[in-house]
Formats: sequence, C-alpha cells, structure tokens
Amino acid sequence: MLDSLRINFDPDSFLLLNALLALMMFGASLSVRWSDFRAMSSAPKAALLGLVCQFLLLPLLTYALTRLLEVDASIVLGMILVASCPGGSFSNIMTWLARGHLPTSVSMTGVSTLAALVFTPLNFAFYASLNPETSSLLANIAVAPSEVMRLIFMVLVVPLVLGVYVGQKNPAFVNKADKPFRWLSMLLFLTFVVIAFSANGELFLDYAQYFFGLVVLHNAVALLIGYACARAAKLEYDKVKAVTLEVGIQNSGLGLIIVFNFFPELGGMMIITAFWGVWHLVSGLALSLFWSRGAAMPAAAVG
Repeated sequence: MLDSLRINFDPDSFLLLNALLALMMFGASLSVRWSDFRAMSSAPKAALLGLVCQFLLLPLLTYALTRLLEVDASIVLGMILVASCPGGSFSNIMTWLARGHLPTSVSMTGVSTLAALVFTPLNFAFYASLNPETSSLLANIAVAPSEVMRLIFMVLVVPLVLGVYVGQKNPAFVNKADKPFRWLSMLLFLTFVVIAFSANGELFLDYAQYFFGLVVLHNAVALLIGYACARAAKLEYDKVKAVTLEVGIQNSGLGLIIVFNFFPELGGMMIITAFWGVWHLVSGLALSLFWSRGAAMPAAAVG
C-alpha cells in the first residue's frame, strides 16, 4: 500500500536541506578533539563495542525484524536506511543529560560519522538486496553506492573535519557557540521534519497507523542492543549510558537527506525516516531524564 505513495517535495529545497545538515554536523563537531580519537586507541572497548552494535548488529537485527513482520517494501527500506546511519549528534546532548560518559559518546559520534562514509551505503545496499521485494523496488531506481558516499562526504565528513579544526584553533569561540549550536541543531532537525511534512501532512495522518508502532519497536530494539551489549561487556555504568544512547539515537537527518536526494518517490521510506527522527528524541530524552534522576546501577553492571 505504502509502496505506491508519492511525496510532494520541492526539488529546489535539496540544496537548503543539504546545507542545514552540514551546518548541524559542523556545530556538533566543535567540541570534538583529535585527542578524543587518540583516547579511543588507548581505551577502545566502549567505543568499539558501540560501533559494532551500530554498524553490524543493528542493521542485521533490523533486517531480521523486517522479515518477521509483514510491512511494505518502502517501509522496510526506511527501517534499513535508519539502521545504516551513524549516531546522531543529539546523543551527545542526551548522554550529558543522563550523566553518562561524554567522551565515549563524542568519540563514537565522530568515528561513526567517518565510518558512515563506507558502512551506510554498504549496509543499505546489502540488506536491501537480500529481500526480493525491496530489491525489485530499488531495481527501478538507479542509485550507485558511490553517489551516497559522495553525499555523505559533503554533508557529514567535510563539516566534521572543519568543526574539529575550528574547535581546536578557536577554543574561546567553542565556549560561546557550542551549546547554542547544539540547540540550534535540534531546531534545524525539526525544520527538516516540517519541510518533509508541510506538503504531506494529510498523508502522514492517514498512514500513521501503519508505521507508528514499527518506529517505536525499532527504536526500542536499537536502545536494547546498545544497553544489553554494554552490560554484557561489563562496562562502567556511565559508559553503558553512552553506548545505549549512541546506538539508539541515529542520524535521521542524514536519512532524510538520502531519501530526498535519491528516493523522493518512496513516500513510505520518507515517513518512516522522518517519524523515527522525531520519536528517538522523545525516547532518548525520556531515558536520559530517568537516568539523570540517579537511577542506581544494577548490581550485574559492577565489575
């Protein structure tokens, strides 16, 4: 049913949305230091575990979930796309609110952003090809993984490097601009959603019953993957929080950019990606506020 939906979107907005995402990434990178990446090499356990959860387990389990559930192919593509995206910068804010280990969160965001250049198009293409329905749907849309890589390089990797460079050279600017940039990023993401739904509000309401539960379930799976793996690895509880939120808060802005640039004819894909981006803010903030109230560390996490 949703495979036949077509979203209304002005092609002239592509450049604006790409620029907004690049600005969000630049602002989120101002507080990142090259030393954060070096710190990973000396104590890599938490960050590497998070990356395994994010780029290996989450896409794999997402694919398994889509095969168990009877959902339209465009919805499946949206779920796979979200699962293939790197962690979002909002995870850093939420880790801070949750009293989690912020260096782990920041380093994971930076490394996953760089890794996304390869893993996002690779995971999306691989898992989409395994399902005959999604594979046949994509057969009519000529998108080479190299095109997705080029887009990710321009809107994520370049702003990340520039943000780190500016942050290193101008720490006084970072002290003044870091927090405003983070809240501006949230505002910009909401702008993404408004643009996406401004001409499609009726479509969104009409089909909410088909994707609301899926998004809630999918996001819960992502959070549980991060939490369970971090607990199983016996990480310190502040790092458990960081890994959980990093895996559960995906860069849905990148997902929307990819949909807008390459799959504007797939309404179901746009809906699932946009609503995921709204819902993970709700679930992530709720979890962060719960943890910020001093939720005790479970005994099994000690050691």
